[in-house]
Amino acid sequence: MRRTQFARKLFPIVYPSLFSSLFTVTLLLSFNLYSTQVHAKDKGISIACGAVGLEYELCKSGAQEWSQKSGVPVELVSTPNDTNQKLALFQQLLSSKSEDIDVFMVDVIWPGVLHNHFVDLNGMIPADEKSAHFQNLIDNNTVENRLVALPWYVDTGLIYYRKDLLKKYGLEIPTTWSELTSAAEKIQAGEKKANSKFVGYVFQGKAYEGLTCNAIEWTTSFGGNTFVLPNGEVKANTPENVAALEKAASWVETIAPKGVLNYAEEEARGVFQSGGAAFMRNWPYAWKLANAEDSPIAGKVGVMPIPKGGANGKNSPILGGWQLSVSKYSKKQKEAAGLVLHLTSQASQKDRLIKGGFFPTRKALYQIPALKKGNPVFAVLGQSLETAAARPSKSTGSQYNRASNEIWNAVFSVLSKDKTAKESLEDLDKKLGRISRGGKWK
Repeated sequence: MRRTQFARKLFPIVYPSLFSSLFTVTLLLSFNLYSTQVHAKDKGISIACGAVGLEYELCKSGAQEWSQKSGVPVELVSTPNDTNQKLALFQQLLSSKSEDIDVFMVDVIWPGVLHNHFVDLNGMIPADEKSAHFQNLIDNNTVENRLVALPWYVDTGLIYYRKDLLKKYGLEIPTTWSELTSAAEKIQAGEKKANSKFVGYVFQGKAYEGLTCNAIEWTTSFGGNTFVLPNGEVKANTPENVAALEKAASWVETIAPKGVLNYAEEEARGVFQSGGAAFMRNWPYAWKLANAEDSPIAGKVGVMPIPKGGANGKNSPILGGWQLSVSKYSKKQKEAAGLVLHLTSQASQKDRLIKGGFFPTRKALYQIPALKKGNPVFAVLGQSLETAAARPSKSTGSQYNRASNEIWNAVFSVLSKDKTAKESLEDLDKKLGRISRGGKWK
């Protein structure tokens, strides 16, 4: 199928016949794959962007800017919002060696899954480009010594807290999980006198990918690991990992409600933003919402890094965010790499931060005083990114989804008191060992 058949001038248009696979047809009918052009299509390239609001608009304006400078037309292809459906669509396209998309927007956990379909950018970008980004992001995007994606924007886990309540109870901002636990206990005890439903801490405790993120923040902050080592070795059952999960389990039905076992991001934010919790773990997006004009806690919120596990621990937020990759099946790889360089440049990332709140992956931007002013989330991210932990997606490759499913189920069984931390991690070692086939992950 030629790209001229793939994209149309009108927006939006549904493409139920794009692929012959019934699965893909269903996916496209459900999520509507859209396409539009920056200007008339003729010997141009295409990029798959996010489909929602500012994410789409900023991708469009950035592509248009590059197109005007380079003279190369750009098509924008919107994709499903759900990341699992987006990945399924990309796998369909790439496995068929489709030429329809030149540049892919890639989740931080996908390089290990999709790397065989992307070009090595090492030989296509200036030598100083890699060093401009945080090293752990470059490491995440490098598979088998091939740089298969450039970082575009980043998320990490954060702790939000009530500044007014810390002041009310004479507490300092906690730096360790034990200090957070003690502070949450004291505030909860005092606030329950007026609000019986008030809790000390909320986080993502539901059995899904968000719990894998929380769990790795706990284990690595205690000096533990991500359950699978970079070389593919399975090593879940360690003293540090056990201690981390024991601490997390101790929160449920003490400083966290039992309902936290059903919380994803929005459930946690709902409790915190309504004034029902002292502390919350969430992503950067929650900052603006918590401080919106209609928020009961506007102006009362502070933000801090993920706490350390103890004296020997570290601030270790999980890495999130998106990258840009060039398809190996593109007929215009040089032009596609040029668009990627433009969209991930310092000027573009600064523009996206100011206009849309998309946090940059370039270290230099975190040193600009004007960008730090009035934006505590930005300042905390700059402090945290150097020590942020990546999920073991690169070492597990195409088996990452299965591995993560086992991780979150194992952690959930500890939080729900079905198993002890040691029992659950012993079982996890066995299950991951079977999936990995002795650490080979084929």
